[in-house]
Amino acid sequence: MFEEMRKRRAARRVKSGDGHPLQRFRWWQLLGRSLFYLRLADGAGGHTVYAVDVRHNRTDDDGYNNADLFVDGRHHARSRIPAVFPVPGGKIEVKKSVFGLKRCHYVTAEGSEQRLQPDRFSAEGRRAHLDRTHPALSRGISLLSTVVLLASLAVLVVQLLEKLTRSAPIAAQIGTFTSPVVLPVWLNVALGVAAALASTERALRLRYNWLLDGGAG
Repeated sequence: MFEEMRKRRAARRVKSGDGHPLQRFRWWQLLGRSLFYLRLADGAGGHTVYAVDVRHNRTDDDGYNNADLFVDGRHHARSRIPAVFPVPGGKIEVKKSVFGLKRCHYVTAEGSEQRLQPDRFSAEGRRAHLDRTHPALSRGISLLSTVVLLASLAVLVVQLLEKLTRSAPIAAQIGTFTSPVVLPVWLNVALGVAAALASTERALRLRYNWLLDGGAG
């Protein structure tokens, strides 16, 4: 019920577009822009191309990121993220995490989901190309990202337990906990950077887990 209420509020945030043309993806936008496409039959034997454009380094006057919807190359609508754009047969849902997009899907009225296709020259598109052309390497990178995040989470948990049990009231009740993992400052920093890179890699595949990726943020 609460999820449906959030989606209805998101739908009300959609504003009409001004018709300006969709700009090509440029190489220098790799770290700051996500661009995804969806082709839907128009009922007359042709197709309509929808594009979702998110500029991660741009915010509105209230500090929110926005998603722009283009229809056949023209600006059709804008919404704050999380965004829900009504389209024929369903809706396009867009959600953001600290490290990129965690959702950009077409959801039909029947409830089936389809991830939009990333622009070939975007970071997400290049990651998808790697997955198609070098699947074994892609799986290895995906596994490494998960392992790094699990290791980072484990270290974070034991360090937090040690700090919490140093409190006198807690120590008097349950005793103190000494972390079996003691890392120098430089290694803690390196692990944090590695975790951020791992979550960024997962965001390029629109993979998100609240515990792993949320913890890394």
